[in-house]
Amino acid sequence: MNHVKSITLYHLMIKNQKMIGLKFSPDRLIQNLIKGLPNPKWSTSYNMAYIENTKKNLNIVFFTFRGSAWINYNKFFSNRPINTSNEKVDISWFRNRKSIADYKTCPEEYLLKLELKRYADSTVKTYVTFFEIFINYYKDKELQEIGEADIRKFLQHLIQKNYSNSYVNQAINAIKFYYEIVLNMPNRFYEIERPRKTSKLPVVISKEEILAIIENTNNIKHRCIVELLYGSGLRRSELLNLKLEDVDSKRMLIHIKDSKGSKDRQTILSQTALKDLRLYFKEYRPHVYLFEGKNTRKYSAESVLKIVKTAAEKAKIRVRVTPHVLRHSFATHLLESGTDLRQIQVLLGHGSTKTTEIYTHVATNTFETIKNPLD
Repeated sequence: MNHVKSITLYHLMIKNQKMIGLKFSPDRLIQNLIKGLPNPKWSTSYNMAYIENTKKNLNIVFFTFRGSAWINYNKFFSNRPINTSNEKVDISWFRNRKSIADYKTCPEEYLLKLELKRYADSTVKTYVTFFEIFINYYKDKELQEIGEADIRKFLQHLIQKNYSNSYVNQAINAIKFYYEIVLNMPNRFYEIERPRKTSKLPVVISKEEILAIIENTNNIKHRCIVELLYGSGLRRSELLNLKLEDVDSKRMLIHIKDSKGSKDRQTILSQTALKDLRLYFKEYRPHVYLFEGKNTRKYSAESVLKIVKTAAEKAKIRVRVTPHVLRHSFATHLLESGTDLRQIQVLLGHGSTKTTEIYTHVATNTFETIKNPLD
């Protein structure tokens, strides 16, 4: 059986210049073909051959190896679509900031790409914040001089400072966005390993505690917010993006549009919540969004967190309650009442049942049938 010869293309940055990396298993034919490419060189640090990254050279690579070796370009080209579903991204908050002496700010091309990709405002703020932390770690280096070894050193610095895995991953995402999206070098940092995600069980509170939180809200608006977070299993961002037409009282459903991963879905609407929503609507008369702040603008995420936290403290709940704890509790209580895991997955908008299966680890009926050896 003949062994299929293959060559994998990578993006490299060598001496501030974009290069096409060519990685392959030792093979005389491939080595001879590479010698025929325009000005090929060998990188000891990357352990691969490389040539200048131009459209002409890329065409030469395909022509040279066609019929002789299979070319793997999955690391070289990106099929990631632009997120066209988000509303207009407003990053004027960044451009209007007061300049700070001796502080490097995010380059304009980075901001323009975030606008083009139409990332959510929260993602934009995260990327800008972490990329600035990164470039200010190397104050004495120009951005184009920072290499892969420097990035590893920066990430090692974060780990040594005992920052969480989530924090380090956000830093990686912000850095990768610059090199892979802004500079158009997909999968640039193929050798940088991400820290492993910690596997933590979701925090869940009882139905009685949920009802106590609802009873301790300050007004009908706050009451409706808590009822929807729990009774429909909404993420905080999904609640804030709800518009008046998204509440379907005839079918007792809530339509969630452009949620995490740019997905639409439907979830259930509680009769209790609907009754309170009608009272809320008569009193507050929202215009566009179901929950609005000043000047009919979308309600703030900070306000929702404060509502939940304050009501939970008044209800004397011992654990820290967040909007996501209400969502976790929604899923767990459904599972405990016999709802199928697949149905819960649909209601939550999880892409995989593996994500939803975490609730089996906290549902009480998982343990009810197990006889305790002490008894």
